[in-house]
Amino acid sequence: MIDDKWKSMKPSKSSSADGSFAKTILNSLTAHVAILDANGVILESNRAWKRFAKSNQIRMRPDTRGVNYLKICELAGSEPSLVAQGIREVITGKREEFAMEYDCHSPDEQRWFYMRVTRTPGPGPLRIVVSHENITALKRAEAGLRESEAALKSQKQYLEDANTALKVLLRQREADQCEMEKKVLDNMRHLVAPVIARIAASKLQPRQKAMLASLEERLSELTRPFMRRLSAIETRLTPQEIEVAALIREGRRSKEIADQLGLSIATVNFHRRNLRRKLDLRNTSTNLRSFLLGLNN
Repeated sequence: MIDDKWKSMKPSKSSSADGSFAKTILNSLTAHVAILDANGVILESNRAWKRFAKSNQIRMRPDTRGVNYLKICELAGSEPSLVAQGIREVITGKREEFAMEYDCHSPDEQRWFYMRVTRTPGPGPLRIVVSHENITALKRAEAGLRESEAALKSQKQYLEDANTALKVLLRQREADQCEMEKKVLDNMRHLVAPVIARIAASKLQPRQKAMLASLEERLSELTRPFMRRLSAIETRLTPQEIEVAALIREGRRSKEIADQLGLSIATVNFHRRNLRRKLDLRNTSTNLRSFLLGLNN
């Protein structure tokens, strides 16, 4: 009878082997893990927990059994008090788990950890698993990603600003070119052409007539690209759009144009919109009549 009772009290080889295997697994984890009872007392901790506590001499990482982890947390400050509250809520069943990120910097390096508190499942005495995982690499990667995003955002803004500035310069260059072409044509029509006409009307020797013809041809070659540019605009317009454009150049209002051409005001406004689109006048501040007058010079 006594022998039978003693045998029933001794742990079986199977349970001993299971416990040893579980402890081996626990010690293989990189996270710092401790098992608490319902009062917050440490029943067991793994090798990573003990090693961290020893190397850092941090009271919040006690590596001895029988130490009340809750009391240590409550005495350590405001954030550990929050940890103690979270553990108590898991113990009482108020929450399934408690988790938080926190920093634990040393004099040599900056470190961050992720803490998680859970209840062990199944029947038997209540056990609480507390784990602290080092997430320093993740936090540094996040910081690097934020810096990269900030740099990309800054670069994007720089490129957008440069693109806007380039568009402004291109528009200004086109405006300057157009203005220069108009001035050249205007000078040719009002200053040079009358002089050539007067010379041509005078009595010239054959050699002088030939030189004058050559001069007229050279001047024509000089202004031909400008004329081609202006006439190309009209080739994009329909006959009715050309009529509307001519009346707009004369300063006629939409109602006057509609009456003269026998159109509705809506149709005239439709032609106005088409003219602006075909002439690439996207800026609403650009006056259509002023633009057409410029082309007419």
